[in-house]
Amino acid sequence: MRHSVEFAADLAAVRPDLSPGYAAALPGARAAVMGRLWRGLLCEPLPGLGERVATGGNVRVRLADGRDLTGPARLPYDLAGEPVLRLDGVAYADPAGLLVALGLPGSEGLVDDLDNSVASMALSRAGAASPVREPGPEHHEQSVVDGHPYHPGCRNRPGVSVAEQLAYMPEHRPVVALDLVSVPAAECLVTGPWPGSLMDGDRLLLPVHPWQTRHVLPELGVRPYATGVLPCHPLMSVRTLAPLDGGPHLKTAFTARMTSGVRDISPGSVRDCVPLSDLLTTLSARLGGRPRIARYLSGAAAAVHGEHTADLSVMLREPTPRRPGRTVLPVAALAVPPAGDGTAFPLAGLIGTARHEAAREWLAAFADVAMAAALGLLALGVALEAHGQNLLVVLDRRGAPVELVYRDLADVRISPARLARNGFGRPPVSARLLSDDPEVLHAKLFGSLVGTTFGSLVSLLGQGDRTSESRLWAVVAAAARRAFDALPDTADVRADRDALFGERIRVKAHLLARLAGAPPGDSWTTLPNPLTQGASWALAHAQ
Repeated sequence: MRHSVEFAADLAAVRPDLSPGYAAALPGARAAVMGRLWRGLLCEPLPGLGERVATGGNVRVRLADGRDLTGPARLPYDLAGEPVLRLDGVAYADPAGLLVALGLPGSEGLVDDLDNSVASMALSRAGAASPVREPGPEHHEQSVVDGHPYHPGCRNRPGVSVAEQLAYMPEHRPVVALDLVSVPAAECLVTGPWPGSLMDGDRLLLPVHPWQTRHVLPELGVRPYATGVLPCHPLMSVRTLAPLDGGPHLKTAFTARMTSGVRDISPGSVRDCVPLSDLLTTLSARLGGRPRIARYLSGAAAAVHGEHTADLSVMLREPTPRRPGRTVLPVAALAVPPAGDGTAFPLAGLIGTARHEAAREWLAAFADVAMAAALGLLALGVALEAHGQNLLVVLDRRGAPVELVYRDLADVRISPARLARNGFGRPPVSARLLSDDPEVLHAKLFGSLVGTTFGSLVSLLGQGDRTSESRLWAVVAAAARRAFDALPDTADVRADRDALFGERIRVKAHLLARLAGAPPGDSWTTLPNPLTQGASWALAHAQ
């Protein structure tokens, strides 16, 4: 609980008016992170844990040393928090304290992650702005207060102080004024046409986040050319911002570890951004414009001591489309629980037993749009990282989904062999993005689309009613079958269908990835597949 105490002291100094709200938010933040931790302890192959046994609405996890951890039974896609878990009968309400008591091998760093995540989430909840009656795209972005729905480090922000969180984090709805750094154009790695408005003679003016200016540029021996000159709204990813006067979104380097990844921009990503945009736009056109791609327009990485650096890079991305009479928002914002008068919550009217049929109709419409786009691109050779931050949905005047937009392209996986079979050449991108292994492609897409995106929507709409949830999963499965039926009957499509409707799906193992000694990159686990077991699996776990 060290971070919670430190945050309280800092808040009393910089925003004492938020102190009561922060204290009130701490129990709920602990329960929210504990729920994510419990999910990981139940689902991931963690060292030091043995069998999991369900008994009378609870689950007992046997530790390697013979102790027992017990808590309520839950399904992997459940969103609810867990106020208390019991270790050998002793109640624990603090997730970091529980992890210390468990003593899992290599978990020391993860303990600090959980502690920081609780404190930051309580701060987010205490300082989150009220709903907006006529929200624009940036307001929907900023409505996602609790972060990733299943990651225990959902609000982990080490190295970002309380004052800086209030000044820069999207849920607080600040205006963040970016700085500019002047660097010789001849020494920069530049992809795409760099805008003339960010040039000064033969020098590039790179937008830089003010946190980066304060914490990282001094170590590089770099000083800003101008400070506070580009006022912007921060979006969900924190380091991507929308200028107040319009124009491209700016993805800046923010060299801190948030959730579990460091948010810099590698020179490889700068080099890849425009070719990736070209490839995905071309493939989307083959599919009739599904999904629409939010293209990267250009990118640049400055050189420091003769080498291009991830700490002084930026990419310019097409802004969120604005459609008359339509709402465009991240899918993650759909799964935000109602707050205040609920005006920033598009699905509020679909929750409750009296609305189950309407919820299924809405989900069917969204699933048709999402499955057609994602499975169509997979058949052509690209697996999307289709979670709720990367996916934008376009809603018509009635709130029905009509279009999907995909953004943040750097985590896709591309199969050169599939591209070739569909008449496309090998793209000039980094080798890390390329794989012909079907398991890699399927884990990338299905783990994010089914495991995170549809999991959170089904949990939100079903509200723990396992009968309703099983029917919602059947709706998603039916949309996937329709999408496959509309594709050519090729060996790739048949393999994709078999994998999507297999007994288990691979999803990211968030705890495992943060243990000491874990290999770099993603770690994985497998879960029962709700698309094939929704009716029996969800009902079997009914309380």
